[in-house]
Amino acid sequence: MTDSWVNSAEILGSDLPLELSGTGNRRALLMDALREAVRSGRLAPGTRLPPYRSLAADLGLARNTVADAYAELVAEGWLAARQGSGTRVAERAAPVTPVHRPRTPERAVRPVHDLVQGQPDPSVFPRTAWLASARRALAAAPDDAFGPGDPHGRPELRRALAGYLARVRGVRASPDRIVLCSGAAHGLRLLAEVVGGPWAAEAYGLPFHRELLASHGVGTRPLGVDADGARVDGLTRRDRAVLLTPAHQFPTGGPLHPARRAAVVDWARATGGLVVEDDYDGEFRYDRQPVGAVQGLDPEHVVLVGSVSKSLSPALRIGWMVLPQRLVAPVVAAKGEREQFSSATEQLTLADFVESGAYDRQVRRMRQRHRRRRDQLVAALHARAPHVRVTGIAAGLHAVVELPPGTERSAVRAAAWQGLAVEGLGDYLHPGAEHASRAPRASRAHRAGAAGNADAVRAAGPADASLVPHRDGLVVGYATPTESAYPEALDALCRSLPPAAPLATPPAATPASAPPPPPAAP
Repeated sequence: MTDSWVNSAEILGSDLPLELSGTGNRRALLMDALREAVRSGRLAPGTRLPPYRSLAADLGLARNTVADAYAELVAEGWLAARQGSGTRVAERAAPVTPVHRPRTPERAVRPVHDLVQGQPDPSVFPRTAWLASARRALAAAPDDAFGPGDPHGRPELRRALAGYLARVRGVRASPDRIVLCSGAAHGLRLLAEVVGGPWAAEAYGLPFHRELLASHGVGTRPLGVDADGARVDGLTRRDRAVLLTPAHQFPTGGPLHPARRAAVVDWARATGGLVVEDDYDGEFRYDRQPVGAVQGLDPEHVVLVGSVSKSLSPALRIGWMVLPQRLVAPVVAAKGEREQFSSATEQLTLADFVESGAYDRQVRRMRQRHRRRRDQLVAALHARAPHVRVTGIAAGLHAVVELPPGTERSAVRAAAWQGLAVEGLGDYLHPGAEHASRAPRASRAHRAGAAGNADAVRAAGPADASLVPHRDGLVVGYATPTESAYPEALDALCRSLPPAAPLATPPAATPASAPPPPPAAP
């Protein structure tokens, strides 16, 4: 860091004039407002932004909302974060000029139907049961529950989670190894701060997780993904950690093969590395036996990260980390002296919700609902688009609709024209893996060097475990629409899919008695 960079612009106080106009996701509105402030020149390159806590207080937003918006804009290049100097507007060689694009049809801008993965239908939140648990929890709450929060999290919820995770997910942990957080993203942020990098990650995964790690100085490099899950044979001694979704690989689907589960634990033991197990969709399975958590194989080398965002609601900012004993104190220290992220009353309510059996009942209810939704999706595609293949449907809240090569982006555009929000499989591909798939014969150093990630350059793994030939497809979430809206969403999806390729017409047979064709003219 140089003095000229530090002093290149005015340091803003907590009064940053931003107008969050419109309705919808607050983080998206904040990001739009900050981008516009940079475009218009109101925020000059090098300007230091207020700490996210201050800006959150000024705008009446959750701290995580502002922190996540900062992290995403750093990943996009609008902002720059340097340790000890805060977050600033990124330096640019020339001012950013707005790009004027022709107006698109209204229905392409504001989707009517939503098949984007990752969010359950908010109308099915168990309000009555949750309210009953809240009343019981508040009536029984000790006085210290209304004082400064413990960054460990409420002991009532940690005890309830320890029993539930042991029973349902095969997790081996006592309550003192569980640290509560505001969700999986918050857990990853804390682990990045404590563990450092570089990390390996599945070649297909949430871009937000990779960007979040990058904003904390942790680079990631891709591990190939196939029908048996992540290619863990690509791990090296330089990797400090590996981020996996073993129960149901996100987004391609399928559990991590038993041999690979054992192999990744062996890697962690041999190298001192850490397996970070994102328990995404672990509770929602339909056509297969339950798959226990990898954490049960070795609690001292695996961190299990989970939340209630899929089983209950993302509005409940409650997640957890089941940690090796050596990481408990550092993670608690990274959170701070007091709990700043999760409400103690919501933690107490969730503890009662779990202990009373209401959580189990809600999961069973949602499992039945999601399975019915999945079956409707498969039936509609079989009837109207039998030429496409649906995969990853044995568990989870989404399916992958595989498409003919070269048709993914046109299918996403066609869906937007139909008023349907849906994502392409390519949106989840790690940039380094995408480059490798385009140049499979390039040398390892050349392949890593073009990936655009310094940590990937230094920690490039075996070539056969990093190549990921991209296949075209749509990631179709079937949990979000209401019951009444779901059939129309499926109809819009079917109308958006590319038609079947025409069968090649064989050349007409030449009768044996026919004379040979005349020779070609010179």
